[in-house]
Amino acid sequence: MSANQRKRWFGLVLVFFVCMIGISSPFLNYASFPNELRLFSGQLKRLEYNMPVHADMTVDSNILQVNGQAKHRQTLDLKKPISIESRQSGKATLSLKLFGKIPFKTVHVDVVPDLKVIPGGQTIGVKVKSSGVLVVGHHLVHENADSKVSPGELSGIRLGDLIMEINGHKVREVKQIAQFTEQAGKNKGSMKLTVKRSGKLMTIKLKPAYDYEDGAWRIGLYIRDSAAGVGTLTFYAPDQGVYGALGHVITDLDTGTAIEVGEGQILESNVTSINKSQNGEPGEKRATFVNEANILGNIERNTPFGIFGKMNQLPGHSYRADAVPVAFSEEVKEGPAEILTVLNGQKVERFAVQISHVSKQKQPATKGMVIKVTDPKLLELTGGIVQGMSGSPIIQNGKLIGAVTHVFVNDPSSGYGCFIEWMLQDAGIMLRTANKNLKAS
Repeated sequence: MSANQRKRWFGLVLVFFVCMIGISSPFLNYASFPNELRLFSGQLKRLEYNMPVHADMTVDSNILQVNGQAKHRQTLDLKKPISIESRQSGKATLSLKLFGKIPFKTVHVDVVPDLKVIPGGQTIGVKVKSSGVLVVGHHLVHENADSKVSPGELSGIRLGDLIMEINGHKVREVKQIAQFTEQAGKNKGSMKLTVKRSGKLMTIKLKPAYDYEDGAWRIGLYIRDSAAGVGTLTFYAPDQGVYGALGHVITDLDTGTAIEVGEGQILESNVTSINKSQNGEPGEKRATFVNEANILGNIERNTPFGIFGKMNQLPGHSYRADAVPVAFSEEVKEGPAEILTVLNGQKVERFAVQISHVSKQKQPATKGMVIKVTDPKLLELTGGIVQGMSGSPIIQNGKLIGAVTHVFVNDPSSGYGCFIEWMLQDAGIMLRTANKNLKAS
């Protein structure tokens, strides 16, 4: 056998052994064992190495119990599961050494205060007024029989711009802009608009034009100051008096721009019928507002993960009135789960789904999991996921893990869900520092 052949065979044997080690159970267990671990106060977590060795363990804090013992040092049999229980919030580092000398694994543990919320599922009416007046289109003003012009477009105003002020005065309603336009037109002058675009403020001068067809001064813009619709309540946190709903941002229908909330309310809503989803054509819940004078809560924020605000009490028709634990994103597993939602009237019902994919997310992102509706009743009545179902809470193993967000257009039996962790952060009841501090450890 030549030298080249020997080298080739040696390389093949080496690759074989590396592959065998890589797929061996101890190696896989070691690779999957976390370097970072987050727990709620009082939560018990079981970790498994399944390796036939013993290791010396040290913990640098009093916030953890390992295998039921609050010791700073002890010897662990890695063939058996290791139970870690958090006693109070704080940070700890758990270190393992083989034979008391060889560093084997270091786990940074972050314990945050215990948090439970009441899952929703109720269909809610949503009424939002933007913090300014939104530009949703341009139109031509008939200055005379031969001339058509859009003053707003000529001045540089774009679709999606938010008009915040005119001549130094804040504007929130369309009728205010009509008044300033009429005044500027009669005075043969221009208006100074403060416009927000992509989060930045700018000043634009705009001179109205007289429309000879309808006999009025116009700025050549289609504008909107409010929006309304229906969605689903995800959770209510009674200790903090706040709620979260929808699971996705509210955008303007024409421009796709996220609505910057000036004020808003959520109301009780009653589902009157369901337009069933079909491949290529998502369905929707048809609902009406119930007693618009009875406001359930306000809307303070509109984020990629939904709407959030204050709510003084749990709305009626809850599936359950007791609070349930919430799960960190890393606790969510592929497998069976359930959603809570309304199909008729105001009755919240429970339906079976399957979580078919879970994304690993260390930072907030909207597409956290893929869910597939498996419940025969839900499939029969809705075809799967319909518009208005967004925000329906997803529960797995007794914990609130997320909310339904979007339907797959070509397969309405499936859709996306977001992790409840990101909604709780945007609601202000789970600190973002838990993630930041953990990453920095």
